[in-house]
Amino acid sequence: MYNKNAWSKYDENQLKEVFEFAEQYKQFLTFGKTERRVVTETIKIAEEHGFKDASKLDKIAYGDKVYFVNKNKNIALYVIGKQSLTKGLNILGAHIDSPRLDLKQSPLYESKGFALLDTHYYGGVKKYQWVTIPLALYGVVCKKDGTVIDIAIGDDENDPVVGISDLLIHLSADQLTKPASKVIEGENLDVTCGSIPSLEDNKSVKANILKLLKDKYDFEEEDFLSAEIEVVPAGKSRDYGLDRSMVAGYGHDDRCCAYTSLRAILDMEPGERTGCCILVDKEEIGSVGATGAQSMFFENTIAYLIDKLEGYNDLKIRLALENSYMLSSDVSAGYDPLFPCVMDTRSNNNAYLGNGICFNKYTGSRGKSGSNDCMPEYFAKVRKCMDDNDVNYQTCELGKVDQGGGGTIAYILGNKNMNVVDAGLAVLNMHAPMEIVSKADLFEAYRCYQSFLLIK
Repeated sequence: MYNKNAWSKYDENQLKEVFEFAEQYKQFLTFGKTERRVVTETIKIAEEHGFKDASKLDKIAYGDKVYFVNKNKNIALYVIGKQSLTKGLNILGAHIDSPRLDLKQSPLYESKGFALLDTHYYGGVKKYQWVTIPLALYGVVCKKDGTVIDIAIGDDENDPVVGISDLLIHLSADQLTKPASKVIEGENLDVTCGSIPSLEDNKSVKANILKLLKDKYDFEEEDFLSAEIEVVPAGKSRDYGLDRSMVAGYGHDDRCCAYTSLRAILDMEPGERTGCCILVDKEEIGSVGATGAQSMFFENTIAYLIDKLEGYNDLKIRLALENSYMLSSDVSAGYDPLFPCVMDTRSNNNAYLGNGICFNKYTGSRGKSGSNDCMPEYFAKVRKCMDDNDVNYQTCELGKVDQGGGGTIAYILGNKNMNVVDAGLAVLNMHAPMEIVSKADLFEAYRCYQSFLLIK
């Protein structure tokens, strides 16, 4: 149904299903606070559903369910169909990185009785939103002997949390005259992590923190050089609203689309066309690098499957990509009644929470710059699929034309001559430490992705 509220169509049993689905998503979101943890959890869930590591298989055939992992930060899952891959695949693509703070290479320092961790923010953030809230540390420390140490501090009930201080209101006269982009500077997003001096010399707080890290994790200060530690909001995802209609949590962008896409591929039965779900990293900084959507990983997995199923041929790879259909599953800006001025309120080009999956025929900013502009012939096919399966959907843009905008991974796959359209959930507080989505939209996104995987 186009542009209709989804809640009104659910009966008692369907409402129960919607809320149960949201509970499972909340657990996934609470655990998956980094892209590495999302991949770890995805592998676990996929194997429980019969998926196998493609790199360990000698043969691949129709009906097989396989996955590929790239550097512990990407994963691609496939359900092999009857048709040749040259006829194309049905692809769901989402990103699993989210805005955050990253520790710098040499982060730990001491100042006036405090130990602090120097950070560099990742992705587009309002810096002032990250101060005076409980924060957690997640990541890995890779030692020279090959040992990889997992770091997870701040979400266990027995853990301490860390945080970033702000200036008290009583002394903020000068600070409050600054524009929002300057109220908190990037170099002031440093995390306070201790204040007790070392017992050995009764002077150095930094030395005491290093001893604590050595005792618990067995790594030295120099090992920070080959570490990847992310600073993220501490705490679980929660129900939001007195009616529990929404979910509040960190990382909805874009793990809400990643989870619903994953659930859709897990529940897919083999059909005519091969189904695919690819979860990528680095979207928030341009989809660059070895784990971003612009890397060769996805194309390499197609090449691998063609080699196993039909015999390797470069033209077959190109045809497989060109003949594929894709939903670039990424979130949209939900209409916020507190900030109507940034939306086009004259027409139905806004994304509303509760109205189902959001389709953006194009994203980009100011003149569609950097966007994938979906072909109308393809979108007509997608619309029919939604209507045939009673999926609630809406079309939208990312606010007013001159207000701003944003991009997704859609253009990257579009560059391979693939039919692609953006499809995701409406989000409030996008890129904030706490984002909001509707439980109805979660469920309709899952149903959308399920239906799309079977499109012909």
